[in-house]
Amino acid sequence: MLKGERCLTPKCPLERRHGPPGHSQRSRSAKLSEYGIRLMEKQKVKYIYGILERQLRRYFKEAERQPGLTGENLLKILEKRLDNVVYRLGFADSRRQARQLVRHGHFTVNGRKVDIPSYLVKPGDVIAWKKEKEKLFPFQKALQEIKSKQIPKWLSLDTETLNARVLAEPSRDDIDATINERLIVEYYSR
Repeated sequence: MLKGERCLTPKCPLERRHGPPGHSQRSRSAKLSEYGIRLMEKQKVKYIYGILERQLRRYFKEAERQPGLTGENLLKILEKRLDNVVYRLGFADSRRQARQLVRHGHFTVNGRKVDIPSYLVKPGDVIAWKKEKEKLFPFQKALQEIKSKQIPKWLSLDTETLNARVLAEPSRDDIDATINERLIVEYYSR
């Protein structure tokens, strides 16, 4: 649904929706309930990161157990997913494409093949393309376009070999999506 950088602009279809979630045919002037606003925000996060309800609920429970603000912890967990890191590094044009590249076994983490998109990276992890995948089109395209990509501060990238390192945990400032995590916490706390 969300392709590449499209949801980082005002033309994001999730931001322009005026009606309530679901298939309701209410008039455009109908006001969303408090529940509807929270549900829309949760659905937006699910669509942005390409995850299912069960996964999001599990990440929320994990975020609750960690010290600090639950909403920020949730976004940090979502940012540390391997498919999201591959997207953030500029190896893919969208999170869906990044998920497919990870699933097809194009990457290694600390020298070991990882084909699980939900794998959570830690500070110090090294993410690299598999040697036999470097002659394929996705690697060549990433090598050409990597100069124009903006890499977050919590990641570092060697532009010659396309090896990346996770420097630290992501902070709330590094997450550029327009997400109101407070509404998600309120949704799950009801």
